[in-house]
Amino acid sequence: MLHDTYPAHSGTAVRIRGSHYSGGHHGEILQGVFESGGRLRRALITLPCPLYGSQAFFEPSDTATGVTVTEPWRTKAGRAAELTLRTLGTPHAGGTLRLTSNIPPGRGLGSSTADVVAAIGAVYDAAGRHPGPAQYAALAVAAETASDALMYTHRAVLFAHREGEVVEDMGGALMPLAVLGFGTSRDGTGTDTLALPPARYTVWEVEAFRPLLGMARRAIRTGDVALLGRVSTASARLNQRHLPVPRLPELLRAADELGAAGLQVAHSGDVAGLIFDPGLPDLAARTDHARARLEALGIHGTWYFTTTG
Repeated sequence: MLHDTYPAHSGTAVRIRGSHYSGGHHGEILQGVFESGGRLRRALITLPCPLYGSQAFFEPSDTATGVTVTEPWRTKAGRAAELTLRTLGTPHAGGTLRLTSNIPPGRGLGSSTADVVAAIGAVYDAAGRHPGPAQYAALAVAAETASDALMYTHRAVLFAHREGEVVEDMGGALMPLAVLGFGTSRDGTGTDTLALPPARYTVWEVEAFRPLLGMARRAIRTGDVALLGRVSTASARLNQRHLPVPRLPELLRAADELGAAGLQVAHSGDVAGLIFDPGLPDLAARTDHARARLEALGIHGTWYFTTTG
């Protein structure tokens, strides 16, 4: 975090600009509804992606009322900054928010949540305060209705994305994963996430999520990449009725033939990824083969990343 300061009359430095960076993600490992406290809650386990992120800078003002966003279309980030100012109760009633991001919108990479989390962090930073993940989450959901779990940077959590609460801590960080990502939409334009209604799961689907959560819990706690890949593949299959992935059967066959741990999809976007164990001795050869296999399916743009950066 970077700060601009000026000397106050008391001789202490007063912070006048704050900044914060939020990484993006690559969709979900698992998303569905899960029983907690005697009720069903919509929740997800996010797949972090260090390729993408948003950086926010906030400069509070003594005279302005409300937050001015230099990119006016980033309305959710502006709303998040204003909510954060009210929550903090600082003398400043407004300010200027500037964001930069390399996250393409509408693809399930967390573009809006990354902007929102970065904005919240920048306002807190300008006030010289540091929120915990739960504070980030509450403000993010208030600003954009549903939020990804980007504020839990060092923990794998089952996150109630419409409530801003952790349903379950998986017991540690997500194990290292290697992912070959790609787009699944035929025109590459992504998904209108604002127009996408919440999935209406059948009783069978609700029951299917129960063992998948147990498998995810065990995979993360033991570092079992193969087991986590099975979870992500099953979640992709279950999501097919709600947001169909073109050529899903061919992609599943390719994952099996390539020896991938599994196939992972964004449950509200058009990106997907083949998951590999980064410790494989022939990982480079496998990912090269995977690119060629995807090319044969008409998928021409791919990107590679590891969850460890």
